[in-house]
Amino acid sequence: MSIASKIKKPRQESELPITPMIDIVFLLLMYFMLSSTIQKQEADLIFSLPGTVVQSEPLEMPDEQVIVIMDNGQAVLNDFAYDFPEAKIYSDLAATLSRYQEASQANLTEAKIVLKPSGEARHESIIKVMDACSMAGIGDISFSD
Repeated sequence: MSIASKIKKPRQESELPITPMIDIVFLLLMYFMLSSTIQKQEADLIFSLPGTVVQSEPLEMPDEQVIVIMDNGQAVLNDFAYDFPEAKIYSDLAATLSRYQEASQANLTEAKIVLKPSGEARHESIIKVMDACSMAGIGDISFSD
């Protein structure tokens, strides 16, 4: 072996050209940014839902809805308690009654409400229920024992 073969030659490091790779990354980034904005978001789509359909013949609906007013002022419609007795207005009850009114109008029938206050129910609670009926557009209200 010669001395020249024992001398280590400096290794040439192979360089990886990074500039073209950066260019490709930026091109891919631009492509995905532009292609993602082409699609509209679901919230931006405008569509209309079908409205109520007026019936040609009346359907079989309950003639009247009975609202029971408990001793503490709680209004109960179809075994479901609405609002808190301490509330100034019964907005949940009014919303339900307005849906009942709309269904009655679409069915070509008249919405009727029967109030059944308990013996200890305060007049304030009865007035709140009557206000909810008025807010729903129901004028046919009667009382029962």
